[in-house]
This record gives sequence, structure tokens and C-alpha cells, in this order.
Amino acid sequence: MKFRTITAFSLIAGFAAAPVIAQIGPAQRDEPAKPAPVTQTGTPTIHVSPKASKAIADLQAAVKNKDYASVPAKVAAANAVASTANDHYVIGKLQMVAAVAANDNAGVAAGLDAVATSGYPDPQLEGYYVALGGRYAEAKQFPQADAAFQKALALNPRDTEAMRLLGVSEFQAGQKAEAAGQFEKLIQASTAAGQKPSEDLYRLAVQSAFDAKSPAALTLSQQWVAAYPSPDSWENSIAVYRGVRQPDAESEVDLFRLLAATGALRKPNEYALYIERLGEKNNWNEARAALDAATSANVISATDPTYHNLVSIVRSRQPATAADLATAAKTAASGTALIGIGDRYYAMGDYAQAVEAYRSAMGKPGVDAAIANLHIGMALARSGDKTGATAALNSVTGPRSDVAKYWLIYVNQKG
Repeated sequence: MKFRTITAFSLIAGFAAAPVIAQIGPAQRDEPAKPAPVTQTGTPTIHVSPKASKAIADLQAAVKNKDYASVPAKVAAANAVASTANDHYVIGKLQMVAAVAANDNAGVAAGLDAVATSGYPDPQLEGYYVALGGRYAEAKQFPQADAAFQKALALNPRDTEAMRLLGVSEFQAGQKAEAAGQFEKLIQASTAAGQKPSEDLYRLAVQSAFDAKSPAALTLSQQWVAAYPSPDSWENSIAVYRGVRQPDAESEVDLFRLLAATGALRKPNEYALYIERLGEKNNWNEARAALDAATSANVISATDPTYHNLVSIVRSRQPATAADLATAAKTAASGTALIGIGDRYYAMGDYAQAVEAYRSAMGKPGVDAAIANLHIGMALARSGDKTGATAALNSVTGPRSDVAKYWLIYVNQKG
């Protein structure tokens, strides 16, 4: 099963475009850290300590003249005499600018950490860490990327872009369980903020959880198909259920019925398995209907050697007529037989008679009430009785309740 994934990171453009220290004010005595005054040109003026002013000026000159080879030594010299928050902030910012120009991510990280620990209030710090994480991720240095995104989230736990990029980085690094948890948190945060999560986010969340063999894959797949119903999301969501739960033949047929109802039954092998399961139950009415649908949609060719035997068997069987079913219903000796009669009515599109047969089966010994209620809900859903279908499906308990949840999503989408 494949999902379309996000492969490109949304990167913040280079740090050099952000306000960088281009003007150092006259040296002053130590003072509390505060936002720098801004000149008429919009360039911030940062006052540094007398002791560090010369070393910082030398560092600034090296950066301005693009003498990046000398920057590490000048950073060390400036740090040796730095004593104020302003000093450390200016040194770190200049180190960042030089490292960006030299495409040195480790240098960017060192400069940024110096800025972060300087004590100088920089409102852009969070965005810098997101950008740094993007640079690392683009270079496929995922542990470093994750560390940068985590630092951005430590500054602002509600930074949804940092959450998303952290999840994508973990996904790309193969840390599927961690990525799934991050995407799930982001979905919850977006929903709580009144925002609809993107379909790409759901796709990544489901894929990550499925690959990690997490039970969350089921819930996430249901959320995905509820938010973005389409043949693609239905097909993949139910594939997740089948992969995680390994349903029995009865549940598989009920899921194939849902795929057919949503236009998501499109693969030859799935149509073939659906028809085979129906043949095992001697439900030739539905088997013939499924085969006709598959051939008319050119999904299965009657002349294809792969399916020749299956086509021949189905077409050699005689489906029951409405009269046959009416007679059988009067003489049915078991609830199981009545469920089968209801299934044949369902295949014929006679949902009212199907519901009547299912309800008659409910009073018979040995009938699984979950199957009967599920089938009642399915038939009512196809007939357009949203209220009745919802009540029946909500009453399904036990292992089949997850199948009922998928049918409930379908009911809620019918308007």
C-alpha cells in the first residue's frame, strides 16, 4: 500500500535575509538585555561592552569582507572577552551569518545556540531554529534536524510548522512511530484551533502509524476518510483496516460492500476476492452483480485467462429470484439462513426486504446480533435511512464494531 508523501521541506529563506547586526553602537557599560534601538534605515544598533568592542568589530569586519576562513578564530577571540548579553548575542548572530554564507550548518547551529543562550531577547529565535532544521533535513541530517525542530517547539509548543517538519523529518529518517505521534499531535492541535488538517497530513499520519504497526492507524484512517472522502481515501483507509485487523471472511465481504458503495472497489484482485467470498456463501445474486459491475467497468475482462475460471463458475450459477427468496424466507429453519436471504435481497437492491429478513433472524438461536445489526445498518444506509442506519450501526459491539464505524462514516457523508 502506497501513500503520496511530502518529500520537500518548506524552508525559511536564508538567515542572511533576516535583520543581522550591521551596526554596532558605541561601547557602553554592562546593561540589562533589551531590544536594540533601530536606526532610520531600520538597522538595529547593539551596544557592546568596552572590553569586547574591538574583538567584535574585528569579527564584524571579517564577516562583511567575506573572510569566512578567519571567522572561527575571531569568534573564539570575541567570546574570550565577552561579558554581556549584548556581546554574546552579536557574536552569535555574526557567526550565524558567516556560517550561512559558507553553507556550514554546524556553524549556523553553534551561532544560533549562542544567540539563544545570550539572554538577549530575539523574537525571531523560534523561526531561526525552524529554518536550521529545514537546512539539516534538506541535507538528510535528520538527528540534527530533529534537535533544531525540538528547540523551536521548546520556545513555542504550538508552532504547527515546527511540528509538521519534525514529523516529516522523523518519517524520512524511518522513525515511523515517532512521526506518527508527531502528526497525531499536529492533527489534534489543528482541530482544537478550529482548522481543518490538510489531507497530506492525514496521509502521512496514516502511513507512519501503519508502518509502525500502531493501533492508531485505524483511528487516523477513519479520521482521514471522514475529513476527505474519495475513492482513494476509502480504498486506503479500508486497506489499513484489513492490514491491521486481518478480518474474517464475513467482515471482508462487508468491507467490499462498502468499497462498492463508495466507488472505491477498483482493483481486479479485490473484485475477484469479493466474488470468491460470495461464492463460498452460495450468494450467487451478489456474486453475479459484482462480476457484472467489474466487467462493465473494464476492471475484469471475461476473456482474461486469470479470471476465466471465476467468470465461468459465476455465470453457470442461477441467482435466486424475488419469488425464490420470499418462499425461502417462509420456510427458513435458522437465523443464519435468514441472514443469507437478506444478503441476496441486498444484492438485488431490495433493501426493505433485506432489513425484514435480518430482523427476523435476530430472534433465532445462534445468530450473531452484531452481524445482524451491522447488516441492518448497511441496508438502511443504502436505502437512505440515515437515522435508522445510525441506530443499527451504533448497536454493533465486539470485533465487528470497527467495520460498523466505517459504515457510520459513510452514512454521515450521505447528507
